[in-house]
Amino acid sequence: MIFRQLFDDVSSTFTYLLADEVKKEAILIDPVFSRAKRDIALINELGLTLTLVADTHAHADHITAAWLLKQKTGCNIASARAIGAQHVDVALDDGQQFGVAGIALEAISTPGHTDGCMSYLLADQTMVFTGDTLLIRGCGRSDFQQGSAHKLFESISERLFALPDTCLVYPAHDYHGRTQSSIGEEKAFNARVGGGANETDFVEYMKAMKLPHPKKIDEALPANLRSGCTEDGKLPEEPDWADIRITYAGVPEIGEEWLEHHLDEVTVLDVRLEEEVKDYPATEALVDIHIPLDQLRSRIGELPADKPVVALCRSGRRSAMAVNILKENGFEKVASLSHGLLAITRD
Repeated sequence: MIFRQLFDDVSSTFTYLLADEVKKEAILIDPVFSRAKRDIALINELGLTLTLVADTHAHADHITAAWLLKQKTGCNIASARAIGAQHVDVALDDGQQFGVAGIALEAISTPGHTDGCMSYLLADQTMVFTGDTLLIRGCGRSDFQQGSAHKLFESISERLFALPDTCLVYPAHDYHGRTQSSIGEEKAFNARVGGGANETDFVEYMKAMKLPHPKKIDEALPANLRSGCTEDGKLPEEPDWADIRITYAGVPEIGEEWLEHHLDEVTVLDVRLEEEVKDYPATEALVDIHIPLDQLRSRIGELPADKPVVALCRSGRRSAMAVNILKENGFEKVASLSHGLLAITRD
């Protein structure tokens, strides 16, 4: 199985990518709206097809990317029927089996943080994605949005702690740099519900917590009840000057075919060394200006500002750094030629 744990440092949210190595269909759990480009780039680079996105609950601290990913990839959306969110294709009930080719999951109803909380258990019970119900050495709060400490204790102690001790726990959040735990660990060491705590212990602990109101709840919750659909139903604006593709490394790139048909609309910047240019003089017709990468910062003023800039080099690696330097210096319409001159000379 292909498995990736992704992180949004703004909301401390984990997004999980699962895919079968043979079938190549992928599922994303708890995707974040602002990280959709990153997720799509990773899926493309791994040669996968995004077939399903699933939210563990209606989040109060960030907006889900479910609807946006559906628009971009045609994937389906899954979430608990109890949420009643719009644009959902697979409304999940307790015990329901779902997933993608080669990846089977079971939906386990685990309310208490919210009524619509679901945990997703891998079919072989080696992994469980617990959302905000069970965190590493903690749990979700129960003081708003249909929260109930009594329900939360039952969900954790009777549903999740009934799983094998070896089952790995992957939560929706962690605020201290921890990435995974296990059912056995949490039963023994969870600060709120582990170590033999009973319902009274847990409920009194949760009642004593005085947490601030979630900062983004007024924005996030209504949006998440629309599965992340924007208020006007329109997609976020994208760069319109070129067919830009963002890599998983965060580099804006264009393909050599697009460049070939739009040479007169951009400034092509070659950041190779002088000796490299002399070795391949045939590329001179493609290039508008040559500035070696190590000189770019000091010679930035030589670049015209009236056109977008496409940086190139031999492989596309140095031109990616050139894009960063250009952005640092106020150039907004910039891109790297994907795979550099290798993409052109191999044709």
